[in-house]
Formats: sequence, C-alpha cells, structure tokens
Amino acid sequence: MLATGFLARRTVLNQPAFNSWSTLLRTARKRPTSTVAARVPLKLQSQRQFPRAYSTSKAMETPADVFRGITDRFAGVTVDGREENVDKASFRDKLTKSLDFWTTNKNRAIWFRVYKEQADWVPILAENGFDFHHAKTGVVVMYRWLPEHESSNLPTYAHTLMGVGGLVINEQDEVLVVSDRYAMIPNSWKLPGGYVEPRENLIDAAIREVAEETGIRTEFRSVVSLRHAHGGTFGCSDMYVVIALKPLNLDFTRCEREIARIQWMPIAEYLKHPQVHETNRQFVCTFLDYQKRGLTLTCRDEVHQVLKKKYNLYYVDREQQDKKNS
Repeated sequence: MLATGFLARRTVLNQPAFNSWSTLLRTARKRPTSTVAARVPLKLQSQRQFPRAYSTSKAMETPADVFRGITDRFAGVTVDGREENVDKASFRDKLTKSLDFWTTNKNRAIWFRVYKEQADWVPILAENGFDFHHAKTGVVVMYRWLPEHESSNLPTYAHTLMGVGGLVINEQDEVLVVSDRYAMIPNSWKLPGGYVEPRENLIDAAIREVAEETGIRTEFRSVVSLRHAHGGTFGCSDMYVVIALKPLNLDFTRCEREIARIQWMPIAEYLKHPQVHETNRQFVCTFLDYQKRGLTLTCRDEVHQVLKKKYNLYYVDREQQDKKNS
C-alpha cells in the first residue's frame, strides 16, 4: 500500500495503428466485458473447458553425471537447485561435465536457480562464468551465455514497478481523497492506491487498495489514465494506472498505519485545492471528459489461443456514445 509518484507522460498511436485498433474495437464491441467488471460465478468458470496449455519447456535427456535441467524453445537449459541432490564437493565436477555437454549440444543460455540452502554453489558458478540475473526472497538466478559466435540477447529482469490509483466519485460529485502518513509532500491530498501485487489484475488491485486504505468497497467503472516515469524505487521505472470506481458504501474506515487523513471532497474544491497535485487534478478532468463524451476504457478477459493463458484486454468502448447518437 505504498503511495506511487506523480508526473505524467502522453503516448499517441500513429494513424495506421489507430485504424487497425479501431477496426478491432468495432468487431469486438458486442463481446462480454471483463470478469472484473461483471464477474462470472466461480461455478460457471469451473465448467469452462480449455485445451491443455501449450508446453514451452521439457525435461532434457542427459547422461547421469550431467545436470538434467529443463530445456526451453530457445535451446536454453534451466537447472532448479531443489531438483538436484548434489553436495558442494561433487557440484564442481558435475558442473564442469555439464558445461561440456551443453556446449557440444549447442545449448545457449544456461540458468541455475540457487536456493538459500545451496548458497555455497554461488562462488563456484561465478568461477565458471555465471553472472547474476535476478533474485527473490530465498532464491537467486544465475546464468551463462554459451555461444561464442553470437552476442547474448537475454532480456533483463523486471524493471518496472506497477501502481494503481482509485478514482472514486460518489453521487454527490465528491471524490475520495487521502493524505499519506509518509507523503513526499506533507499534508497533500491524493487518490487512494498503491502497488499491484504479483499476479494481480490492475482493476482488482485498485479495488483492493481502496478498500484497505479507506474501507470503501467499490466496483469498476473505467480505466482513466496511465502515468509512466523512470528512476523510481530500486532504480526501476514506474507505471501508475488510474482506475475509476463506483463506491458501494460511503462511510470510510481509515488505515491508521499509512493514512493520516481521509475525506470526501467536492470535485469543484478538489480541482482548485492548493494541496492537490496538478496531475491528480488532471485525472479527474479526464474522467469527467470521458463521461461527457460517453466513453469508457473498459476491460475483458481473454484466453491466449496457443498458450491457453488468461489475459486482460483493455479497449475504448464507445457503445454509450453510439446509443446516444442513434
């Protein structure tokens, strides 16, 4: 529930991209919206039948003295430390034989997932040309690029933090605002929000953050805006997505650990308040403009036709405007 920053940046589609996007929207307009906006009961979801997910990796056939590992479609090999029963004394010899085998087999990137209990593997891997790629609590991933005739094209690890803000406006034209206890600008007013949890959808994150910080339960209305900045926490880039939400109750409960003040502020006051950042005022103006023009930046769930994995598709829904003009 950490507060995200301010700043703003605009991205504009070129005309060919816009035309292609517009065509897709017209053909998709009548399709069901996201389960975030109109959720399908879990019982019905469980009845949906999807083909088995496309496999992108498989166990590798290797000699007994070589790490087995899992191969990927790029001819890479991943060795998971918890799948290998080898002590430090025999690890060095097995690694040498494995590297010889992988080189002969023309494998490319070699990945080792090393857990805390195998920390003594790290200096041995480093001695054999492995470098650090990323780490999480309890595990570090090291890699070595084997081909000498081509440069490494491995992607860097996740470099962007994702945050959300909940723009909650009630029927009295009041916006829900909070003042963070540890705000960069003391006593400033902002939208409730924070960081998206791993494997959490943007809309769900906004609904959760608003509830945690204010006790206000909400439902999805529209995506409003996207702010992108660089040089943030841990040196990462930062993306902040503002989600418009409809309140389902009006009596708030302040999160005392993180929120110093909370209130329903009239929109007219909010747009002129000296302790509201200009970007936050812009978010409200943008949403009001969407409403005036009958626009909604909505979301629906899709399933990848090959991987059979769910994803969220965000798009502009002009159905309300079309009905108004018809």
